[in-house]
Amino acid sequence: MRVMGIDPGLTRCGLALVEAGAGRKVTALDVDVCRTSPQDSLQHRLSRIADEVEHWLDSHRPDVVAVEQVFAQHNVRTVMGVAQVSGVVALLAARRSIPVRTHTPSEVKAAVTGNGRADKDQVTAMVTRILGLKVKPAPADAADALALAICHCWRAPLLGRAAVAGEARPNRLAEAVALAGARKTGGWL
Repeated sequence: MRVMGIDPGLTRCGLALVEAGAGRKVTALDVDVCRTSPQDSLQHRLSRIADEVEHWLDSHRPDVVAVEQVFAQHNVRTVMGVAQVSGVVALLAARRSIPVRTHTPSEVKAAVTGNGRADKDQVTAMVTRILGLKVKPAPADAADALALAICHCWRAPLLGRAAVAGEARPNRLAEAVALAGARKTGGWL
């Protein structure tokens, strides 16, 4: 499974591509940061990021895109920028029928470090170690994009099993209700 991790941001948008192997083996295939200037118009910045994301989607052909989930911060401008970039990413992926999955920052940190409150240095160190990189990815946005992709690789099988279990429950519940009703009326299925 090829996973494209995106750490959305207007000034720096981290982009990463990893491939999941057997077990917890993950290989980094590419990583970069798309930068835009705060002096440019919002439309220009979003267009620049969209062009870069489109290039990545078309050239790398990921199976899924993992994006950091927008969460409340004290800086409303930052939240708005993250939300706008996330929307652009979701639209571009949808046009290519590529599923988009979101992960919270604490889920990502817990997946790669074992601590949902890990700092950026800890995340970068673990990403470097997990992927067997010779050099730490920089800036932090690159490491965060890699961490998102790793997180999805490791969580996707669990999420898939949970979805299957969730689908099975209504069927068992319906059977139990039908069986109870049949017992009350004296009939069997």
